[in-house]
Amino acid sequence: MRKQQARQPVVLSLEQALSLPYGTLRLVHLGWRVIRIEPTPIPGRKSKGDPNRYIGRPFAGEDRHSYFVAPNAGKQAVALNLKTDAGRSVLKRIIDELAVDVFCTNTMPAHHAGLGVDYETLRAVKDDLIWCSVSAMGLKYPDVPGYDPATQALCGYMDLTGERDGPPTQCGPPLIDLKAGDEAFAQILNAMLERERGNGGRLIDISMARAAASWLHTFLPMLDMGSTPEEIRRNGNRHRQFIPVNAYPTSDGFIYIAIGSDAQWARFAASPMFSGLAEDRFSTNEGRRAAQEELHQRIAEITRTHACEDAAGVLAGAAIPHSPITPIEQVAALPFVKETALRTYAPDGREVRLPPAAVPTQWLEANRGEIPFAPGYGEHTDDVLGQVGYSAPEVAALRDEGVIA
Repeated sequence: MRKQQARQPVVLSLEQALSLPYGTLRLVHLGWRVIRIEPTPIPGRKSKGDPNRYIGRPFAGEDRHSYFVAPNAGKQAVALNLKTDAGRSVLKRIIDELAVDVFCTNTMPAHHAGLGVDYETLRAVKDDLIWCSVSAMGLKYPDVPGYDPATQALCGYMDLTGERDGPPTQCGPPLIDLKAGDEAFAQILNAMLERERGNGGRLIDISMARAAASWLHTFLPMLDMGSTPEEIRRNGNRHRQFIPVNAYPTSDGFIYIAIGSDAQWARFAASPMFSGLAEDRFSTNEGRRAAQEELHQRIAEITRTHACEDAAGVLAGAAIPHSPITPIEQVAALPFVKETALRTYAPDGREVRLPPAAVPTQWLEANRGEIPFAPGYGEHTDDVLGQVGYSAPEVAALRDEGVIA
């Protein structure tokens, strides 16, 4: 007897920007069907739908600029006016007819009820629905807008990032957006498992700020254990506890060296390139901490006279953690990235390399790492409405009334 193929989970997501689109992208990587909902055009506004469609360089028409493409590959797009009764009725019909498993939104919680997307309203349509909200500070703070750099500022990340004598600095990647997206992914999977166990649907309330604070394990507890704020505040590329850990100049770039134990230091100082540092006072981490300014300077004086590759060879021979500082334009060529990178193809056939999935999935392997291109604005509206029973004349009428776009 042929084994019955498992049903593809269906996710309906009222999403924009990055945090939630990244989280639902991870569901795409599992082979789930993700339908993103965007609002119908606003009179007087040139752009339509998710503002991120228009960020970065124009790439595939006016509504798919470069910043939008990667987090939205493999999804479908529906344009729906949820400010109307008719639009909310369409939403409920999609949930019912497609047996939607998960509804997601990163709209400000203050707007949930007005758009008819709050948990209680949608649970009345499908009582085992998994409902997930991503917002700045959770449902308890419904009027706070979510913005990654602002949350970095609020939660101390900027106070921890940058040079010791410089201003607060945001992290390069939008860490909190991505952290919130990962939390959405993880909590949705957990909720699906619980539902399989017979525990029904679930409300998932993700606060970007709380998620950010959850990562401060090597900072907040130390304040209760005798550390002063100065000990844990921003420190450039140096580690606050292990000495020496820093980025050092070479004759052709920079190299990052991380010595995390006295045994590693002994091997480091025994190597010919760094043998001039083999002094008893540097043999312990606390001794190196006491002389860290001098030590960082002396290491830099050595490394800047050698090519990065030569310094790396010495460090590898001594089994010292290290890495060249790779320019971002060269990261895609790193073997472990190149071998696992995903790809998509624009409508005109141009290939776009996408970052690897965090972990490989069967669906990605079955599709050889290729994901359909990010959808155009409202691209799948007619198809989805047709699947839930709307006739072509009914779809045309909804469009004439401004319910869909």
